[in-house]
Amino acid sequence: MPMHTPPVLLNPLTNRGTAFTAEERERLGVVGRLPDAVLTLDQQVERAYEQLREEPTDLAKFVNLEQLHDRNEVLYYRVLRDHLAELLPVVYDPTVGEAIKRFSHEYRQPRGVFLSIDRPQDVRRSFETLQLHPDEVDLVVVTDAEEILGIGDWGVQGIQISVGKLAVYTAAAGLHPGRCVPVVMDVGTDNEILLNDPLYLGIRHSRARGKQYDAFIETYLETVSELYPNALLHFEDFGPGNARRILEAYRDRYRIFNDDMQGTGAITLAAAVSALKVTGVPFREQRVIVFGAGTAGVGIADQLRDAMVRDGLDAQEATRRVWLIDKQGLLLEGMPDLRDYQVPYARPAAEVRGWAEGGIDLLTTVQHVHPTILIGTSTSPGAFDRQVVTAMAKGVERPIIFPLSNPTEKIEAMPADLLAWTDGKALTATGIPVDPVEYGGVRHSIGQANNALLYPGLGLGTVVAGADRLTAGMLLAAAEAVAGQVDARAPGAPLLPPVKNLRASSAVVAKAVVRAAVADKVANRQPDDLVQAVHDAMWQPAYGSLPDGQEAST
Repeated sequence: MPMHTPPVLLNPLTNRGTAFTAEERERLGVVGRLPDAVLTLDQQVERAYEQLREEPTDLAKFVNLEQLHDRNEVLYYRVLRDHLAELLPVVYDPTVGEAIKRFSHEYRQPRGVFLSIDRPQDVRRSFETLQLHPDEVDLVVVTDAEEILGIGDWGVQGIQISVGKLAVYTAAAGLHPGRCVPVVMDVGTDNEILLNDPLYLGIRHSRARGKQYDAFIETYLETVSELYPNALLHFEDFGPGNARRILEAYRDRYRIFNDDMQGTGAITLAAAVSALKVTGVPFREQRVIVFGAGTAGVGIADQLRDAMVRDGLDAQEATRRVWLIDKQGLLLEGMPDLRDYQVPYARPAAEVRGWAEGGIDLLTTVQHVHPTILIGTSTSPGAFDRQVVTAMAKGVERPIIFPLSNPTEKIEAMPADLLAWTDGKALTATGIPVDPVEYGGVRHSIGQANNALLYPGLGLGTVVAGADRLTAGMLLAAAEAVAGQVDARAPGAPLLPPVKNLRASSAVVAKAVVRAAVADKVANRQPDDLVQAVHDAMWQPAYGSLPDGQEAST
């Protein structure tokens, strides 16, 4: 017979390894199963971080952290919290992309819930195996992995994006890991590499679409909202066609959030709010070009358009102040390949008559529009070249330029070039971490438009408020709370706060979101002491008391 291992050592939520005291070892039946020394959590963190630093690559560090995650959740999150700025790119983008590609070959043990479109009747049973009560789940992150980061369709292997997203929620905002559920909806894959890989762990057929897919989404939403009625349902890395369609179809029925659309739009709005404090020009007078009209790009366009409406424009006039450019050039009415969510922004042909022969490119659009804000979500490296940037700078005193594509090799322009080409006047934020830039005797700190500055606090605030829905007002409040943490008017100041202060930043965002939920009349809780309520809701990675015996495994 195999050697018995006490349950308390098998459950990562209860296992504390060498930190078990002598009394706990006696009480929990683990005498003799651990080395004699009793370490503090701080000592364990020191050792775990030392081991981590010895790993030769970020991917090796990812594997090391996942193994720690599987053994001891408190220690894992304490290491992550204490070194968050350094480890965020390891547990999430970009390293998680490489881990996703290798998932089937590196598979060790399951984490999360795997739903198969070939067995929709198993959706309820799959969640019921978690044995969680309706009031024990705050957050569910789901992906169908059609558009993972910048690497595309990776089928069932996308479970790692849900796990990684939840790790950030917990490390940055204190969402309790035991109350968060990662999910992948395996609907097949169009990735031939996976379909022809004998070790691939997902369904071996092409992606299901149409009525079968829609019914599966409906089943998921009905089931998870019934089982966990208080949970925020986070959608991540769905394909551009489905992401917006799902959000628009269900946002008024369920408590759902799509980070690729709403989170990306809101963090970009936060950077714009900071930039406009410098320029002094109101939203209603902005002219915006978005280069890259996919899910993220149009989500950003929507948020900026809505900001113009709040600043006094009607919806049609605000929409006319946003120009979208995609692979076919400037989007025009009547183009045969427009997606439904791009259509409102398509320009009338008469408006651009005489601009160019054939498709209208970025430079031509800049020369005619004279934009005040230029945003890149195209993954086209170098697209914001000197010619484009200088053409923009001719029409505006302080050009606002956000090259948001990542990773580094896909960014539209580097801040050093933007500052050089505009004589230091560009106001910029990027989608990647960038070191400060020296120009004209000023040290320019470059803010990173990282969604992690916003969505963890947004989720925490939604939970604290017990909000029925996620409203536009809550998103705006989150964006303004992020922007309010910096003073961009100082020379060289960043437009966004640093990632290293994420936990404090998330608490600030959460308070603003609760207030907005109350104002929008979707809050079921209105704490008298909001500061204390947010603080109390933030789980701390620390060892607490353990129950006796077998109960320690629950």
